[in-house]
Amino acid sequence: MSRYADSWCYQFIMIKTQEIFKTTTMQPETGKLLVKEKIGYSLGDGAANFIFQTMMLLQLSFYTDTYGLTAGAAATLFLIARLWGAVCDPVFGALADRTSTRWGKFRPWILWTALPFGIIGYLAFTTPEMGQGGKLAYAYVTYFLLLSIYSANNNPYSALSGVVTGNMKERTSLSSFRFVVVTLATIAIQGFTLPMVNHFGQGSSAKGYQITMGIFCALAVIFFFITFFTTKERISPPPQQKTSLKQDLSDLFHNRQWVMMFIVFLFMFIFLSMRNSILLYFFKYYLDPESMRSFLVNLDKGLFGLLSSLKMTNAGADFASNTFSVINIISQLAAILGITLSNFLARRLGKRDVFRTWLAIAAILALLFFLLPPTAVMGAFILSILFNFAWGVTMPLPWAMMADVADYSEWKNNRRATGITFAAIVVGLKVGMAIGGAFAGWLLKLYGYVPNVEQAASALKGIRLTVSIYPAAAIIVCVIALFFYSIGKKTETVMQDELAERRKAYVK
Repeated sequence: MSRYADSWCYQFIMIKTQEIFKTTTMQPETGKLLVKEKIGYSLGDGAANFIFQTMMLLQLSFYTDTYGLTAGAAATLFLIARLWGAVCDPVFGALADRTSTRWGKFRPWILWTALPFGIIGYLAFTTPEMGQGGKLAYAYVTYFLLLSIYSANNNPYSALSGVVTGNMKERTSLSSFRFVVVTLATIAIQGFTLPMVNHFGQGSSAKGYQITMGIFCALAVIFFFITFFTTKERISPPPQQKTSLKQDLSDLFHNRQWVMMFIVFLFMFIFLSMRNSILLYFFKYYLDPESMRSFLVNLDKGLFGLLSSLKMTNAGADFASNTFSVINIISQLAAILGITLSNFLARRLGKRDVFRTWLAIAAILALLFFLLPPTAVMGAFILSILFNFAWGVTMPLPWAMMADVADYSEWKNNRRATGITFAAIVVGLKVGMAIGGAFAGWLLKLYGYVPNVEQAASALKGIRLTVSIYPAAAIIVCVIALFFYSIGKKTETVMQDELAERRKAYVK
């Protein structure tokens, strides 16, 4: 890697490309970021979410109904591979903290991993012509590689938000920009993936997934390059700080704020992984097909015939997939409104209090899905809009709070380890994904799910419980943990001002 980076040709290309994407330096006194940099940074998470949202929402269905794995085999794969991803996170966080290049510590990782990310993402959604044993082995290899490259890319990317500015209001604003782009990527995955799979597959969902994910992965590579060239690292560790992994880890485990955020991420992603993995099954097997057709026909009147022009209401259409896609598109637009409100609320009330309140609201709305009868498609639509609006308010906040936790450690210990702080919290995310995804698959098996047939009453009950009551319990744990997290609005301000004074001597 380093030998390649030293070649004159590579340096010439990098210099010219940086000139194209040149970013004006912000004022160090205010920490204000240009909109261009906020958008450029945000595209990196949009890129990652082409894969992440697919893993969360569609991969269990892909493995059971398209690829051909049993629910139990997919659940075990999720548990083992995602725990492997959790092991990778602190490794790449520590490596990023110890990286030193002219582009900074974290930006180079986004550049180095961009193309491998796209290639492996494409391969992970390719169905090979093999026997069951060969396909299972292929799934393990590609999924392990995917989670490894995701860790190598996303941990430095997340840590980058902690070093582009020390202004906490700007961090919240940056996080809001980021999650608007994330939501747009989520709309692409939740709203367009299944119609694209049907269109490109022409009856073969395996072919449809391969082509569709190829398109999304190509876009991801482009977005990662834009992120690299439009951002700049400005916050450095104190110059007297000595590198010590042992000390970094000791600081983490003695930092109660980090412990609470680890718990929050763990249970938040148990919730998301469990619920989102089963959501498509809820539409496909529980909701009544004729009620979904009527819903689409009635909605089409307000959309001036758009759905019928796309053949989404025609006889023989996949009403479950179409209803799932349409509801998710509209619901994610509600999430964008929630994200917009989040920045305003956080500035007035503080990130912690807003996050805690709206998590509780989202949990209540998730619970209500259990009460829906199969014909209540409109009820599912309304609840989806309300849930995603509430969830949208929460979305930017934990990621901005991660940067606050890194600041808190520097404030208390006069040592900064941004990469390992972010990575160690993301371990909670990956373990949560592993547990939530595994529970989703195992619960399908426990309640008697059989792919691509009409489900028994026990399987339908399991699907209903796993999109509502079971995951909502995890959110209650998050809300409780946040009562022990002490970085409120007043502490944010004091910490920001004192750190700004310290950094004046060595800020870039």
